[in-house]
Amino acid sequence: MPRSALLATTERALLHRLAEEQAKYRVPSLVAAVVRNGELVWWGARGRVDGAQRPTADTQYRIGSITKTMVGVVVLRLRDEGKLDLSDPLARHVPGAPMGDRTIAQLLSHTAGVRAESPGDWWERTKGGDWSELAASMDGEAVLHRAGRRHHYSNVGYAALGELIARLRGQSWFDAVRAEVLAPLGMGRTTPSPIAPHATGWAVHPWADVVLPEPAHDHGAMGAAGQLWSTVDDLARWAAFLGGDTGEVLSRDTWEEMREPAAVIDEDEWTVGHGLGVQLARHNGRRLIGHGGAMPGFIAMVWADPADRTGVLFLSNTTYGGIRGKLDLAMLDIMAEHEPVMPEEWLPAESADPALLALTGPWYWGSASIALHLRSDGYLELKPLAHGGRPSRFRPDGEDAWTGLDGYYAGERLRAVRGPDGAVDHLELVSYIFTREPYPPTAPIPGGVDPAGWRGR
Repeated sequence: MPRSALLATTERALLHRLAEEQAKYRVPSLVAAVVRNGELVWWGARGRVDGAQRPTADTQYRIGSITKTMVGVVVLRLRDEGKLDLSDPLARHVPGAPMGDRTIAQLLSHTAGVRAESPGDWWERTKGGDWSELAASMDGEAVLHRAGRRHHYSNVGYAALGELIARLRGQSWFDAVRAEVLAPLGMGRTTPSPIAPHATGWAVHPWADVVLPEPAHDHGAMGAAGQLWSTVDDLARWAAFLGGDTGEVLSRDTWEEMREPAAVIDEDEWTVGHGLGVQLARHNGRRLIGHGGAMPGFIAMVWADPADRTGVLFLSNTTYGGIRGKLDLAMLDIMAEHEPVMPEEWLPAESADPALLALTGPWYWGSASIALHLRSDGYLELKPLAHGGRPSRFRPDGEDAWTGLDGYYAGERLRAVRGPDGAVDHLELVSYIFTREPYPPTAPIPGGVDPAGWRGR
């Protein structure tokens, strides 16, 4: 991926934060990067790979559960092709699955109530078997909670999604990911097994400056939960994808659906949540999409902020207890402080439909005022005024009709209703009537309007 330039002061601040993290938490090697507007704008490295070489942007590290985001994209592609519905129970496509009554959407968002780990030995440190072995090993103990009750992270659930992909694609989950996600995005160094140059995974002794090598296996059916290895260059492309540069891999609508909160993890204060295959976070006014990954000997993270098209990532070869300093979020803060994104220059639309212009301005739902705005992309947008109302964007959907894209009105239809003279008389949105005046006596207001009209006490 080509690299653009940052200010020298920005690069210095990023490298200092990276060096601080590597030294303080005794990380054998650590690489990090920043992506902006779809391009790798900075990367840095500290430490050594196998005690000799500085890691590069092409050095492979295990990315653990970041694998899940790519598996999730293939599942959503299957939905978009009509091969499944997200409300389908898994058993419709994987007969006999031990969590077969749970829906595909619930598995994607970790709200299916499925057990977190596979039975038996610690799967991340052992060789895995196939799906039939994994399914049999659960023997009635696959689910712990009522479906939809809570967020309960489940590696087993993603093993089931991997099998779902294999059944519907007629190939392994990884072959599908490679063909449908990695190849189109140019991520040729993201693989299920390490290919040189790659880092060795280490455990760092908690009380001494010595290390122990960690094993790396083919995890079989559990591989869809965290098998993959990748590089800075490849994960930079993935950060750009998560930030909205989806190319031909995923439609814009499906990407938007993917990052809608399906579950909140910290219930008292929504700062961390989960969408369809991705983790979500709110940080200093940002709404982030991404995922972390941890396997024996490795910790990785990738986040993207679609609002300013900035992404951050890091890869490291240390087990769990190493990185704790929130390097990823710190890099976002450095970028915001040193090189905030310049707002896009406002330009008037090339043209405007007079009929749409006539719809703009204030409308009233009862006594609540709201303004209808015509955007340069041809969409309509409701914006609350002084007396409240619910904001939403609307995409054209036929003559005098639009479909809501977000907020309370997502999926609902807005219609312009014309009178006998052909002029727009009022707007209908679900059961609501929007008029040019508050409660006009001639409008079809549900329940009618008192003929005496407005009055004082």
